Amino acid sequence: MTEGSQAGRRSPVLVVLEAVDRVLGWAERVIVAGSVLVMALLMAAHVVGNLVFGSGIPGTYEITELLIVVMTFVGVGYATRCARHISMSAIYDTLSGAPRKALLILISLGTGALMFYFAYKSAQYDLQIFDRGRVSSSVGIPLWMVYLALPIGFSLAGLQYLLTIVRNLASPGTWRSFREREGYADVPDSGDATDGGLS
Repeated sequence: MTEGSQAGRRSPVLVVLEAVDRVLGWAERVIVAGSVLVMALLMAAHVVGNLVFGSGIPGTYEITELLIVVMTFVGVGYATRCARHISMSAIYDTLSGAPRKALLILISLGTGALMFYFAYKSAQYDLQIFDRGRVSSSVGIPLWMVYLALPIGFSLAGLQYLLTIVRNLASPGTWRSFREREGYADVPDSGDATDGGLS
């Protein structure tokens, strides 16, 4: 069966999930790239202001630190989407076929649950900051707005792990994320699994 004929009979659930994944990916890229762009422009304007006018933009360093928080936690979901997150795969790399796929689903389930737990706890923390009315020291930005990136980022990562589980249950082959199929050139075949995949 060719890949073209398989594409013609794709599951409607996968089609909907691909659309959701595309929208979430677009939002993550806009937030992360926008944060980098704003940070670069702000720092450049601050340096030029210091050199030309003898005074930079007040609060530049504080805004930069807050943007780093946003980029870091929204970037968690993006890294998960691209399967570019850190993984400890000593056992996983020795497996092949169905056991490898089953372990990936189990890992995704556990990690996704952990991401949603982190999202819940960080949302509680953000609500406490909101209730206390905390603001940044020099610019006066409400900190709850910045720390909202934590539950959003953890939730996006959790969704990506759920999408990975669905993809692995609904599609042949092993998928490291919803869009990234297993691509290791050294995936052990059943004969190599006994020696740990080491040569």
